[in-house]
Amino acid sequence: MSTVPEKIKETVANPDLQKAIYAATGRLMAHRASAVAPELLPDYQDLRTAAHEMKRHTIEHLDYYIEQFERKVEAHGGKVVYCSEAKDVADFVLELAKQRGAHLIVKSKSMTTEEIDLNERLEHHHLESVETDLGEYILQLAHQRPYHIVAPALHMTRYEVADIFTERLGVDREVIIEKQTKIARAVLREKFLAADIGISGANFLVADSGAVVIVENEGNARLTTSAPRIHIAIAGIEKLLPRARDLPLFLKLLGRSATGQALTVYTSFLSGPRRGEEIDGPDEFYVVLLDNGRTKLLADPEKRESLFCIRCGACLNHCPVYRKIGGHNYPWIYSGPIGKIITPQFHGVMQDPWLPFASSLCGACAEVCPVKIDIPKLLLQLRAEVIEAKSLEGQGGSERRGFRVFAWLMRHPKLFRMFGKMGAQLSPRPRDGSWIRRLPGFMRVGPLRNWMSQRDLPPPAKKSFHDYWKERGK
Repeated sequence: MSTVPEKIKETVANPDLQKAIYAATGRLMAHRASAVAPELLPDYQDLRTAAHEMKRHTIEHLDYYIEQFERKVEAHGGKVVYCSEAKDVADFVLELAKQRGAHLIVKSKSMTTEEIDLNERLEHHHLESVETDLGEYILQLAHQRPYHIVAPALHMTRYEVADIFTERLGVDREVIIEKQTKIARAVLREKFLAADIGISGANFLVADSGAVVIVENEGNARLTTSAPRIHIAIAGIEKLLPRARDLPLFLKLLGRSATGQALTVYTSFLSGPRRGEEIDGPDEFYVVLLDNGRTKLLADPEKRESLFCIRCGACLNHCPVYRKIGGHNYPWIYSGPIGKIITPQFHGVMQDPWLPFASSLCGACAEVCPVKIDIPKLLLQLRAEVIEAKSLEGQGGSERRGFRVFAWLMRHPKLFRMFGKMGAQLSPRPRDGSWIRRLPGFMRVGPLRNWMSQRDLPPPAKKSFHDYWKERGK
């Protein structure tokens, strides 16, 4: 908590960064609003309800669908690998690379691999791992983590990208976006051709067919999964869907919620290694099913709803807090409202106890979530857990005492009115209206300090409502 406010203040005070965040999220909001308008998608709310129920059913029967998925993958010549922790994934990839003599890995965009710091772990063992999504590639060169689930480099200007390319790729400084794209494409095409292993994430896993479904707009995921001789798909266990016939529902919602597209440019269905006379595709196909704390969420009937998320990013775009403080001020790879509810559950509520409170509870996130996750309700539950944990640790005493005094005063109307009159007469009345900040120091401690750093209240009225009511009665 000691470092977070300072970083947030820097973001809020940076006009260029504020403009970039608001412009990018504003465009995504507008595109989504157009895509789900009643005249284009009259059954949108029904689709959301159906998606919520489908995810609920799948999560409640996850063991059955995982076993079915494994059988189908193996029937197509692939292999399912179970990993309980982040380290297990890196160990598997490293051992496979060692056995196959692999040195270069290309990766398509994947929040799951970001979650487990896979690139860093592989590079530590001298394996080259290259991001092939343009935004992710820029961030990899800049040694930064994603700023947004869907638009990872939305905080960067083309001039910053030009500087990064010049420094890291040794090219002439180029600020035209189309030419920057060509520079990246030229480098990455060579990587695709030389890669030994391709690693992807998965948007969905289909239990009844064993298919890995990937949606994208750049085509890099198709090259990642088809050009190298080995393909490894890494996905959280919550990505499962029961049947192929369930996919259209989620594809309708994902593209519209994420970027405002009726359907993304590329939708790939991958189900095993290359067969027969096929001219492309891998010789080996692996699906890594990752737990990494997900079963802990699964065990809690009240909070397992967090696992319904399809990573569209709509809640980030509509969140007034995310739009103000940006993605890098969140403690983990998942930012915005979804990050506020899954980070405390994965890492423990007391690791970053401020996180569930970094919300206005306006409800915009719940209104736009395509699978109807009740994020405000989950935030309130996590806030209660933080308060309970602090109480057990002996923290928060001054706040509790303050509320007890307030509750006692509210139960004694005469004293309440007396103190109100005293406050009205004695409180300072500066011209700028900031009277709480001018109170004695002992009245500005604890939680009030952070609250008052950004806001104030108007001074108490000289004449109370009770006084006005008495005069009206006369």
